Amino acid sequence: MPLGQDLVSDKTGVEGVAVRGPVKAGFEAVLTDEALAFIADLSRKFEGERQRLMRLRSERQKAWDGGEHPDFLPETKSIRDGDWKIRGVPEDLLDRRVELTGPVDRKMIINAVNSGASVFMADFEDALSPTWDNIIQGQVNLISYWRGEINFTDEQTGKTYEVCANPAVMLVRPRGWHLLEEHVLIDGAPISGAIFDFALYFFHNASKTIMKGSGPYFYLPKIESHLEARLWDDVFVAAQKALGFEVGTIKATVLIETLPSAFEMDEILYEMRDHIVGLNCGRWDYIFSYIKTLKNNPDYVLPDRAQVVMGDAFLRAYCLLLVRTCHKRGAFAMGGMAAQIPNRGDPAANEAALTAVRADKEREARDGHDGTWVAHPDLVPVAKDVFDRMMPADNQMDRAGVQENITVADLLEAHAGEQTEEGLRVNIRVGVQYIEAWLRGTAAVPLYNLMEDVATAEISRAQIWQWIHHKVALSDGRIVTNELFEELLADEMGQLRQTLGMDVYDSGRFEEAISIFRDVSVSDDLVPFLTLPAYRHILSV
Repeated sequence: MPLGQDLVSDKTGVEGVAVRGPVKAGFEAVLTDEALAFIADLSRKFEGERQRLMRLRSERQKAWDGGEHPDFLPETKSIRDGDWKIRGVPEDLLDRRVELTGPVDRKMIINAVNSGASVFMADFEDALSPTWDNIIQGQVNLISYWRGEINFTDEQTGKTYEVCANPAVMLVRPRGWHLLEEHVLIDGAPISGAIFDFALYFFHNASKTIMKGSGPYFYLPKIESHLEARLWDDVFVAAQKALGFEVGTIKATVLIETLPSAFEMDEILYEMRDHIVGLNCGRWDYIFSYIKTLKNNPDYVLPDRAQVVMGDAFLRAYCLLLVRTCHKRGAFAMGGMAAQIPNRGDPAANEAALTAVRADKEREARDGHDGTWVAHPDLVPVAKDVFDRMMPADNQMDRAGVQENITVADLLEAHAGEQTEEGLRVNIRVGVQYIEAWLRGTAAVPLYNLMEDVATAEISRAQIWQWIHHKVALSDGRIVTNELFEELLADEMGQLRQTLGMDVYDSGRFEEAISIFRDVSVSDDLVPFLTLPAYRHILSV
C-alpha cells in the first residue's frame, strides 16, 4: 500500500515514533530506540521553524513571480560590511583540492575513499534515490566504515574491496529542508529528511569520527536564505549539546546552488560561523534555480543547456563573488562539479572529456577556488594535476579574489545563445531516462558521457517549461508549444525503445517516468522540485 493514503503506524519503543519501512537484517543497528529518541527530540524542537521557512520560500517566490527579483538584503548590510571571520577550519580540511561525490552504497564508499581524492562527499541527496532501502542501508554502510568493518566482494568477479591506509576525508550530504522521510512518523507526521539523515549519522558516528582524527563533517544542500542556514546552526547546537559535544565540533560546507542564496553568502557564513568552513558552487542546481526563480520573466530565458557555461554571465559572476566572500571571511571557496565521464572505449571522446575537465579546473584554480568536485574516480588525477600545478599550497585562502564590484545585474545576466530542436530533444531524453532510473533506485546515472543526477533532470524539465511558457522560437523558427513537446517526446521515446530493445524498455518504469516528466514540464505553474511528485512513486510499506 503506498504511503500517504491510509496511514498505518508501526510502533517503536519510543513514544510518538513510528517506523513504516521494513526493518531488514542490519537495519536494527541504525534504528535503535536511542537513535529514534534523538531524532524525535530534534524534530519536535525544529519542525515548526522548518515549516515556517518553507512557507517563507513560497512567499518570496510569489514576489519574484510578480516582477521582483532577488537582491542583497538591506537589513543585513552591517553583516556584509562588518569585519568578522568564521571560527576556523580543522587540520584535515585544510587541503580539499579534489572532492569526489557519490551515493552511499558500499562499493562506492570504498572506491571513493581510495580514489586519491582529498574528500569524499557521501550523498543522501541528489545522487541517491530516497528509497527506504537506499537510505537505511547507506546509514548501515557509514556505521560500518567508521567502525573499520566495511568491505565489499563483487559477486560476478569475486574481487574484494577494502579501505586503504590513507582514505579521503568524509563529508556527508543530508537531504534538503524541503524533503520528507515518510517512512518515519513523529507524533503522526513525516519527519524532515534533512533532520533524519543528519541526526542518524551524527548519533552513530560522531564519536568515531573524532577518534579517527577527523570529525562529523557535512555538506548542506538547497539552502535559499540565511534563515535556513540559521536553522541548521540551531540544529547543530542542539545535537551537540544533547550528546555532550562541544559546540563547534560539527563542521559544514554550504552549497550555494540556489539563486536567492547567492545574495546572502555573507549572511550564511555569519549565521553558521561556529560551524561552517566553506561554500561550494553547486552549478547544476544553480542553473535550475535561476530558471525557477525568474520563471515568469522573459528576459531570463536561457539557451540550450550546453550553451550555459561557467565562464559567462550569471554563472561567472556568482563564482567570482563566492571566492571573494569566502576568502574575506576565512572560509573555503569550493569549485563546482565536472560531470564528464571518461570513455575508455572511444579515445577521441575520452580526450575531449579530459580536455573539458582540465579547462574547467584551470579556470577555477585561476579564479582562486581552493578545490573542486568531480563525479568519477578517473577524473580525480586529472583535477588533482591541475590544482597541484596551479595551487602548490594547501589552499588559496590568502587570495582576496576579484576586486571589482559584482552587481545585481551581473548576478542576473542571462547567457546568450540559441534554443534549438536538438536542445529540446536532449532535455527530453535525459530527463525521462534519469527519472526512470531514479524510480528504480539509481540516482547517479551515466547518460551520453555525463554523470547525471537530480539537478540535471531538474534543468531539463524546467527549461522545457520555460520555453513553452514564454513561447520561445527555436532556431528554425518554430514556436515551442505543448504540441511540439508531445511530438518530440513520442519520437524520442520511440527511438529509445528501439535502442534499448523492447524487453528492456518494457520491463523498466518508462511509462511512469514519461508521465512524471510530462506533468512537471507542461504544468500551469512550475513544480518547485520534481522529486516531490516522483517520491510518491517509490514509497511503500
